[in-house]
Amino acid sequence: MCKRCLWLDESKPDYVAYHDQEWGVPIWDDRKLFEFITLESAQAGLSWYTILKKRENYRTAFKEFDVQKVANISEQDVDILMENKGIIRNRAKILATINNAQRFIEVQSAFGSFAKYQWAFMDFIPKINDIKSKDDYPTTSEISEKFSKDLKKRGFKFLGPTTIYAHMQACGMVNDHDNDCHRKQPLTDLIASLDLTKELNKETN
Repeated sequence: MCKRCLWLDESKPDYVAYHDQEWGVPIWDDRKLFEFITLESAQAGLSWYTILKKRENYRTAFKEFDVQKVANISEQDVDILMENKGIIRNRAKILATINNAQRFIEVQSAFGSFAKYQWAFMDFIPKINDIKSKDDYPTTSEISEKFSKDLKKRGFKFLGPTTIYAHMQACGMVNDHDNDCHRKQPLTDLIASLDLTKELNKETN
């Protein structure tokens, strides 16, 4: 039986699948990054598994995370979303998602892609952390503080340094799998072979 991260509840197959297939894999696709930012901002004050269970409902409610469509969600649409039991019915978070879509588009315009903007905080190299026990799990970092502060300056909402660190973990900016986790080495090998600058240029050419 393969070992997995200590934080993972292995009694939940969907949680295991997320851990094994997605968590910590470097992402440079803007739609996917917008999806993770939306879900992470919805998570504020809640558990990640609560949001993970509602992920498909979020995809439907927020236009398959098409940032242009989300940016144009109307006030009437917000009222409809507030009746949607499949998502977190928090008006401030729903409005933040629409606002963040609009700000996301501004970043894309300024940097060529959101991915280029985001990965520049890491100098385009994912960080591999030494995780031996539960006490070693970071919840924030100097980079997440800087990233969050810049997002706030640009008008983004519900994306504090802890939320942003979770986003960084999810999309592979940091590899925070336990040292004994079966995903640690494959992702470490992937990072070593990755020319992220080249991949980012592919996305925008």
